[in-house]
Amino acid sequence: MATFRLGAIASIATRIPHQNVAKLQRINLVRRMATGAGPKKPTSTLGLAVKGMAIGALVGTGWSGYSYFKGGPTDHMLHEHVGPKVLDKLPDVKIMRKVVNPNDDSGLDLVLFQFQTCPFCCKVRAFLDHSGLSYSVVEVDAVLRQDIRWSDSKKVPILLAKTKSGKYVQLTDSSMIVSSISSFLRDKKQDIGELAKYYPSISYENDAGRKVFDIMNKYFLMYQEKKVDNRTKEEQEEERKWRAWADDHLVHLISPNVYRTKDEAMETFEWFSDVGEWGIHFPKWERDLMVYVGAFAMWGISKRLKRRHQLSDDVRSHIYDACDRWISEIEKKKTTFHGGSQPNLADLAVFGVLNSMEGCQAFKDCLENTKIGPWFYAVKERVLKNRGNVL
Repeated sequence: MATFRLGAIASIATRIPHQNVAKLQRINLVRRMATGAGPKKPTSTLGLAVKGMAIGALVGTGWSGYSYFKGGPTDHMLHEHVGPKVLDKLPDVKIMRKVVNPNDDSGLDLVLFQFQTCPFCCKVRAFLDHSGLSYSVVEVDAVLRQDIRWSDSKKVPILLAKTKSGKYVQLTDSSMIVSSISSFLRDKKQDIGELAKYYPSISYENDAGRKVFDIMNKYFLMYQEKKVDNRTKEEQEEERKWRAWADDHLVHLISPNVYRTKDEAMETFEWFSDVGEWGIHFPKWERDLMVYVGAFAMWGISKRLKRRHQLSDDVRSHIYDACDRWISEIEKKKTTFHGGSQPNLADLAVFGVLNSMEGCQAFKDCLENTKIGPWFYAVKERVLKNRGNVL
């Protein structure tokens, strides 16, 4: 198994004081045994509901990545890293649907915990579907989140993957999920549980005294000694660059655009309810809580996100610029996709983020004012063609 590439820490090293960088490089980033924290004491449904009324929309959309703190150059690292959590068995949750592909020969047993319209969840589904994998889906209640009480992570997506030992390893970051599963598919003799150990969490404490985590090496694929990737080093670096761009830039343009006005926020949440089948999977009062509280709260939160990411009042112009920049890169290659004749992981990452707002007015405006449409629907066609049957 490949050892860690220290270059992968560059994205967070800029947030660590210089004197801590040397210490970071001396840390053994791979624990041979995964650690697992015990479950938290369940909170009452009433208490969770009250909390949901206060911050319902933020969790209601599942766009948990927006609440993840982006540290500054004065942050300092705590000397703590955590391997993936391992469960003896699947949690007692309701599987709401399955995607079954009769041509899937991976041997993987996967369960995806998600919000249907979360851009990070859309990224993972786009990858799983394009890869022709079978998986089960648990649609998490966006406010109460009872189906992930068993997990220390309260963000989605969470992917549980069965290991060779019969236990389930928890994968908790969309880019890490894609990288670890992609690594496995390139060499199926590997154990997904062992691969997951190459993507540990490392903790920081920001200036406000809050501990935050980042996933190491999440844009890197891990190989055995044999060569399983025929691309050049430059092509692999380019793919990682644009995957990171989707996470660090593009995704932060979604919320200020789809919640630009109160009417757009309500329209967006009604679409979320339809595409996520909230009326089927949740009681009416829960569905209404997610829609009405969520829409109002996210309309307000989107204003703060706009300021945080230094966007002008004309938020549409920023997402138009992002779409134009992405298409410009593909046009330089003179290919259908960034990956050439087939979508690569960068294509699927950008597609997944944009797919999260496909039913919103913001996406319709992007189709009318940029050239994103032909590429977007070409990727969508490949994803749907490879996807299994939805049961």
